[in-house]
Amino acid sequence: MTNSPDPGPGLVDRREWLRLGAAGAAALGLPACAAWNEGEAASEAPPTLQPPAGVEDADWEDVRAHFLVEPGTAYLNNSSIGMPPRQVIDAVAAGYRAMAELPARGRSALSARIAEDVVPGLARLFSVDTDEVTLTRNASEALHLQSIGVRLDPGDEVLITSQEHPAGRRPWEFRQTREGIGVNQVFIPSPLPAEEEILSRLEDAITPRTRAVAFCHVTRGGHLYPVQAICGLARERSLVSLVDGAQAVGQFPIDLSSLGCDAYAVSLHKWMLAPAGTGFLCVRRDARDRIRTAFAPDATPERPQFEPPGTAAFPVRAAIGSAVDFVTTLGVEAIEARCRFLSDHLKSRLAEMTGVTLLSGAREQSAPGSTIFEKEGLDAVAAVGAIETLASAHIDEHQRDGHNAIRVSTHIYNTTAQVDRFVEALARTTG
Repeated sequence: MTNSPDPGPGLVDRREWLRLGAAGAAALGLPACAAWNEGEAASEAPPTLQPPAGVEDADWEDVRAHFLVEPGTAYLNNSSIGMPPRQVIDAVAAGYRAMAELPARGRSALSARIAEDVVPGLARLFSVDTDEVTLTRNASEALHLQSIGVRLDPGDEVLITSQEHPAGRRPWEFRQTREGIGVNQVFIPSPLPAEEEILSRLEDAITPRTRAVAFCHVTRGGHLYPVQAICGLARERSLVSLVDGAQAVGQFPIDLSSLGCDAYAVSLHKWMLAPAGTGFLCVRRDARDRIRTAFAPDATPERPQFEPPGTAAFPVRAAIGSAVDFVTTLGVEAIEARCRFLSDHLKSRLAEMTGVTLLSGAREQSAPGSTIFEKEGLDAVAAVGAIETLASAHIDEHQRDGHNAIRVSTHIYNTTAQVDRFVEALARTTG
């Protein structure tokens, strides 16, 4: 893929903005006024998006052409924030252009796109009803909304696990401080033990005051919890089940109805490749008597009103539809296979190195694209900057759960050559 010439700091080439407007207007289905200048030809377009035939690098070459990563950069930190494809970038730009040209009409068109396409598209992808999906800015906001909404009295308890992200832990600490809610943190080892032990640890922690269990689908380190089994345990014990899906959605197929959770919180700007600042909260319809909105005094189970009030970022939310289209065109199963292929390649290369301990668990207990490991004598935090300098490879540290680990999260746009370059830099990194 050929990049446009760099117009200089703080400036953007006008032809590129024109291309963004025209392509993005089409992606969003906006009226013609949203295009920047229909008379100008768009710059080179990426190949037509089609489901790849296999998992090898060559099979995904055309897909990689849809991403605008800086040449020479190996972006291996998708678990932090994903890289939206060109179609999503175009859609955001076109949406803001539409609102700038004629705000009322632009907002109306974007709102219609959100209501008629984005939310139903998410509902279909995750096998829930449209009215069970509430858009949020991210999983952190959704986690706060689901936690603050659970009906609890002072002295009631909630179970969380030791591997929760701070965004999943802090809403309960808020309620503990403000309302006297008990927070019982259950230790779950990393790597994960067998499913039976996880369930046993949670069940042993349940007391007569326990009212809810909150846990992540995939941990920050890529461990895959037995969500369906934990939610089944919660139902048996009449507990509300609340799941953090920030690291799960987009990596592999997820049927929220089958999982059986009462609420599920999502970031769409990680593995789903949507714009930054997008997510959603799913609250099952039959859980609305136990999880309430934090905002609307006139809310009812039929009209729960979970969404925070006020003006939303309409162009950003409307562009979620382009990300959903991108993912569904490729197929979530194909994305899972590609992510697994790349992480398996990484793990095989790490296995060849002395002093490296792989911490990611067995396939059935690990997410497809996330890998954590330790290297003897290497400080993980220092390694992040060192490897970026050595190989223009972006990774993350995982200094938690008792580990001094490095986290590598590979997505469909990565290649085995990028993984190899990272491993070669790792071999030269010490201290």
